[in-house]
Amino acid sequence: MSIKNVQRQEIEKVYGKISPFEFKNELINLAEGQRKKSARTLLNAGRGNPNWTAATPREAFFTFGIFAVEETRRVWNDVDLAGMPKKEGIAERFYDFLDQNKEMPGIELLRRISDYGIKNQGFDADSWIFELTDSIIGDNYPVPDRMLIHIEKIVHEYLVSELCYNKPPVGRFNIFAVEGATAAMCYIFDSLIANELLAPGEKIGLMVPVFTPYLEIPHLPRYNFEIIHIEATELTEDGTHTWQYPESELNKLKDCSIKALFVVNPSNPPSVAIKPESVKQLINIVEDYNPNLMIISDDVYSTFVNNYRSLMADLPYNTIGVYSFSKYFGVTGWRLGTISLYSENIFDKLLKNLPEDKKVELRQRYGDLSTTPDDIKFIDRIVADSRQVALNHTAGLSTPQQVQMAFFCAFALLDEENTYKKQTKDICKRRQKLLFKGLGLDLREDPYDAAYYTEFDLLEWATCYYGSEFGEYLQINYKPVDILYKLAEESSIVLLSGGGFKGPEWSIRISLANLNDDAYSRIGEALHKILDEYVTSWRNQGNKS
Repeated sequence: MSIKNVQRQEIEKVYGKISPFEFKNELINLAEGQRKKSARTLLNAGRGNPNWTAATPREAFFTFGIFAVEETRRVWNDVDLAGMPKKEGIAERFYDFLDQNKEMPGIELLRRISDYGIKNQGFDADSWIFELTDSIIGDNYPVPDRMLIHIEKIVHEYLVSELCYNKPPVGRFNIFAVEGATAAMCYIFDSLIANELLAPGEKIGLMVPVFTPYLEIPHLPRYNFEIIHIEATELTEDGTHTWQYPESELNKLKDCSIKALFVVNPSNPPSVAIKPESVKQLINIVEDYNPNLMIISDDVYSTFVNNYRSLMADLPYNTIGVYSFSKYFGVTGWRLGTISLYSENIFDKLLKNLPEDKKVELRQRYGDLSTTPDDIKFIDRIVADSRQVALNHTAGLSTPQQVQMAFFCAFALLDEENTYKKQTKDICKRRQKLLFKGLGLDLREDPYDAAYYTEFDLLEWATCYYGSEFGEYLQINYKPVDILYKLAEESSIVLLSGGGFKGPEWSIRISLANLNDDAYSRIGEALHKILDEYVTSWRNQGNKS
């Protein structure tokens, strides 16, 4: 048996049995081997790490670090050893630093960030600059552990701007700074179980297609939830996917035995935001049928959709918002994210309504944190649970990370013309057009499309362009893995199966964020070539288009 056949058999053996992100590694191994033989460039559009970074707020961060170190040496300077920064008069010293270092990178943004905190937010100047200085040095534990006081207010303003389209509900969100959306997912799942708001085996709703960990985590033995899929099966009149949810699917949530709903919005992989009509239907379902529904909304791709509103804006009482900075600012390595929970919320209400026997258990769990453990809010329980409760005194995201988070947020808030946002959105839209041009297909305009990924349904293409007979031929004679294999082997292109995200079996996910523009023309052309080969084979058997 040839090496090529062995590789194919190994890939087919694991397809559909492991996570598409793990399956991707098998394809990368194949594509890398072919690349070396042909001198082609490996094009891995299987992962969503953007190939852009927000430079200016990083410049501000590193320049501010120089000021902070100078502050430590002002207190105690013994060669390699320095002291801890002091608060009194620090704002005046900082503005002197700005005046004396006008040519340093990020100086202008630093001045604007400082002014924004003092003039727009009403911060005490010394308190504001000292929090940033002491935090970037990282010489103290995070206090408060959930999030630093001034930084939380800056991040709050950013989240309201991005997730509520500047029309927030009355009141405030409490924010927990975490190590990216990945950590947020883990913490929320664990705290829902620990506080008996969800019990193993209970029903949860999951809007699909969806990021694979949301599919995989509920099946772990510690959770073992019964999953009700809310499927984005809506089609246009010509039979193409809109990646929206029909009324019949959303109506599944009228079932009060569904305790929680997990949603990525805009979705992953289609990266399409839920349309306003569906949001309105969800609001009616919660108000009239399932008022205790707990909603967890992951909004990582929100910044790529115009006029975006999260479910935490329209259903704040029922929704935990999860946000990651990784995609918009190009900071996957920084691990920056937030959990946001409205001050009045269903989670705290459900805690108060727990039966007494469960409250007794939870008093024991959280008893070392407060003399009145019943009064600990759910957001603060998540913080404690993130450190197994016993280590709550060391909880919290590292303070330098929180400073960088604040600088990103302030940078976006101060960008009144949305110049940076337009740049990132234009990148994705431009690449999407190049991909579809390479495919030889028209691109349907969709105001809810983030264009961070695209999910392309090969069977939909086959049926729409060549009829149901060709669609049947494709399903009988080939498997979706055949196309992924051919792309990797013949063109050193790696894509992910959409089926692994609970999307259509014949769909593929293409990240529009992580490769240079010309790569998407090549991907479209290579995929078009493979599809044409299937059409030619079908026609050679006596079929007509």
